[in-house]
Amino acid sequence: MRLLAIETSCDETAAAVMHGTQLLSNTIATQEIHQLYGGVVPELASRAHVQRIVPVVNRALSQAQVSREALDAVAVTYGPGLIGSLVVGLSFAKGLALQLGVPLLGINHLEGHLFSTNIMPDGPEPPFLSLIISGGHTILTYVREWGNYQILGQTQDDAAGEAFDKVAKILGLSYPGGPAIEKLAATGDPRAIDFPQARLKNLPGSSRPQFDFSFSGLKTAVLYYTRKLSPEELEKQRADIAASFQYALINALAENVARAYAQFPTRAVALAGGVACNRTLRQAFAKLGKQKGFQLHYPEPIYCTDNAAMIARAAQFHLATGRHSPLSLAPDPGLVLS
Repeated sequence: MRLLAIETSCDETAAAVMHGTQLLSNTIATQEIHQLYGGVVPELASRAHVQRIVPVVNRALSQAQVSREALDAVAVTYGPGLIGSLVVGLSFAKGLALQLGVPLLGINHLEGHLFSTNIMPDGPEPPFLSLIISGGHTILTYVREWGNYQILGQTQDDAAGEAFDKVAKILGLSYPGGPAIEKLAATGDPRAIDFPQARLKNLPGSSRPQFDFSFSGLKTAVLYYTRKLSPEELEKQRADIAASFQYALINALAENVARAYAQFPTRAVALAGGVACNRTLRQAFAKLGKQKGFQLHYPEPIYCTDNAAMIARAAQFHLATGRHSPLSLAPDPGLVLS
């Protein structure tokens, strides 16, 4: 089946066309205006989606050499995300599906990230552990089988990508913060500063291991450390601060995954989300995989950040099971993975 997928959950306007499991096109328009504000401005994001969604969809169809009339289904992210951004994509998808008389499939953005490692061949097959790490989410999931997910842990405050952005701002770096910190950290000493790493206790009244994350304390520790420095000292230590922060954050992620793996041993662990582009993080998890005995999977960088190819891949799975969504489907900005 030829399927068009649309992703507008945040600040990326994206469309992709997939035929079966073969990706025919994947187009993304990034909203660079948010760099001026050091973060995504929801109103500006939704306006940009309105302006870009038609040309982005047309470009995806053109690159795939597929006409609108040849489409068999339309898929779209309906949550979680920014409400204004979700409305744009969902409204466009509904109108197109209605016009063509083809099924509509609403896809969970987080489930899309789970499928991102399977856009290309040789992705992990269930059961496996998946760590979604992005600007909005840090979620550790046990994928029992496709469509059957158990959330083992998630952030109780800042997401990992959000912590990168905030620390980058503290250090006077550009937005998004992840790539800027990674570049600066490459010239610093990751053990120069012993930043704290949150270790959450078991849930009250439960013996179940706690796999949740917390990065607000780490971010605050960086802030307090830099406040004690003169401008000259800060400039001298910026690389060491970036490297030490990144080291502490990656260790926190790896420690929880290692603990979860002890309880849910699988042949594979997958990384997904924008932070999964970080090469230092990938190297740390590859080393962990050799120690524990699991194979590490992660998408190509273009499939780590928000994209429509992952939405298309998830939609093809649901199409095969006969699932469709009603045209009354509403955007759900707080949607969880289930």
